[in-house]
Amino acid sequence: PDPLLSESLRLFQRLWEEQEQRDAAGTGTGPPPGTPIRISLPDGSHLPGRALQTTPFQVATQLGGGLAEAALVARVNGTLRDLDRPLESDSALELLDFNSPEGRAAVWRSGACVLGAVAERFFGATLASARATEDGFFCDLHMGDRAVQSEELPALEEACGAFASAGHRFERLEATPQQLAQLLKVTAGPSLLAPPHPGVPSLAWCPLTDVPSPSWCPLPSPGVPSLACSAAFWRVPGGRPSLQRVSAVAFPSAQDSASWQRAQDEAALRDHRRIGREQELFFFHKLSPGSCFFLPRGAHVYNTLVELIRSEYRARGFWEVVTPNVFSPELWQQSGHWQHYAPHIFSVSAGSETLSLKPMNCPAHCLMFAHRPRSWRELPLRWADFGVLHRNEPPGSLTGLTRVRRFQQDDAHVFCTLEQLEGEIDSWLDFIRAVYTTLGFSFRLALATRPPGFLGDPDTWDRAEQQLQRSLQSFGQPWELSPGDGAFYGPKIDVRLRDALGRQHQCGTIQLDFQMPERFQLEYARYGGG
Repeated sequence: PDPLLSESLRLFQRLWEEQEQRDAAGTGTGPPPGTPIRISLPDGSHLPGRALQTTPFQVATQLGGGLAEAALVARVNGTLRDLDRPLESDSALELLDFNSPEGRAAVWRSGACVLGAVAERFFGATLASARATEDGFFCDLHMGDRAVQSEELPALEEACGAFASAGHRFERLEATPQQLAQLLKVTAGPSLLAPPHPGVPSLAWCPLTDVPSPSWCPLPSPGVPSLACSAAFWRVPGGRPSLQRVSAVAFPSAQDSASWQRAQDEAALRDHRRIGREQELFFFHKLSPGSCFFLPRGAHVYNTLVELIRSEYRARGFWEVVTPNVFSPELWQQSGHWQHYAPHIFSVSAGSETLSLKPMNCPAHCLMFAHRPRSWRELPLRWADFGVLHRNEPPGSLTGLTRVRRFQQDDAHVFCTLEQLEGEIDSWLDFIRAVYTTLGFSFRLALATRPPGFLGDPDTWDRAEQQLQRSLQSFGQPWELSPGDGAFYGPKIDVRLRDALGRQHQCGTIQLDFQMPERFQLEYARYGGG
């Protein structure tokens, strides 16, 4: 037997036995195992249970009505849990099926693990990553010079179906970062993945091993219909190895699968790339990959949208500015983007110097603010910019107008005092609602908090996140938390739109940034001096 595998199994078994002993003894903060507890259901009814013995699945079975078959994950006191994880104390319990975002996420997280484990063996490749998305899941494989062929996908689908039908279980092991690092080290050996920041172990995949996740469920039949294969890249020091991505989706019933297929057929009819060509709105060309050619009709639509946003800017006290397209890399080094974003910045040689096309407007606006002394009388200072931006997106990620290399956006920045901050954020939320309502979009809001490798000090981040949370609460529309999804320089409110087919798209963002003013030493004269 493989000595690495044997060592991994021994370590896993030891950690598993230690976890079972802890679970049997209880957490020490709740009632002892077997203590009677009260389970509150969404309809206001209550059921009896036993601490550390009664599971959400047992409750679903007791309630009947097909709940045990439909339920995929449980929400316990506001936190997502596996169905077979015992309740620890008095609990508010909600059973979630595939119609809920959380239920779909549980299915697709499970599917990502199965797809990764099967694909690694099927292709004889090294598994680099496997992830769930809002529309399914995928795995990235390192296969050297070989590429996944579309004719191979039906056989891969059949292999995934056989694996899912074998009834493999997901087991939850909670371990310290040090234990996790050791377990992954002995499991996978050399890995394509690099640590995201000091103190966090690198993620190395082995079959059915994943980082902590709130919930799992058995992968349901009818299996894993493969969607597509494409190229991808992984971020590692010293290069960008090419990977092969296999995308897939799974459903708990044949009816859900049929509904999804109907949606895909409808999506093909609504494909904006096809409509753009047929209605002579826009097109793309291989001689300028990722850059759109707007024909006269498309330019008319485009300019009409720009004028809509311009009118809203004027009504809300914004001034439009124009900034350069080309900058010295020194600007991005000062802003902090170079350290985190350099692979996505187009750079060119101009004689003896290197220049870069701007991928965003914020550092240029900081230069404009700092070019002369500012007074408190000018604040809040609101600037809007429709300048052209360029980002070096990987070739495999370019998708019509939804992912491009050359684009313009309704980009604006507000320079204000801390006392003015709450009013400005509230105004931005109202701005977003007004525009998306006019265009007929429904949207969801998410508070994205600090990620690994963030800039600045934690206290500043905490203050910024608390301010955004207060504004969201006063806005009155439901929102969710996205831990670790903030930009490296500040937390943000993400706006996610739904299209005519119900698919989500990440669009507008309200970014709160305490780092940029410090990096560019932005100052103003306060009332009374100072």
